[in-house]
Amino acid sequence: MDQELAIENFSALAQDSRLAIFRLLVQKEPKGLPVGEISRQLDIVPSTLSGHLGILKRAGLLKSTRLQREIHYTANLEHMGILIGFMLQDCCKGQVENCGDIISLVNS
Repeated sequence: MDQELAIENFSALAQDSRLAIFRLLVQKEPKGLPVGEISRQLDIVPSTLSGHLGILKRAGLLKSTRLQREIHYTANLEHMGILIGFMLQDCCKGQVENCGDIISLVNS
């Protein structure tokens, strides 16, 4: 991942509703949720939700599948792992043993 893509990802998450959407979908892994259920659980009107979902999907943070007439969204955990890896790749100048606190947070 390059810095520009990382900035795009963080920009996508740097808004209350979009961060809430991503966190909700992380909780609902691996099945995810249909758009209507995301709207209901977060109390976001569908027209507004659509824009937020589009931003998160374009950033690579969400995946979608169509099940008949319904669109289901899931968090793209692989992509988030790459983003986290980008942020931590230079942790402690390569001295991983000095990064115990960070590693324990990721593993908890």
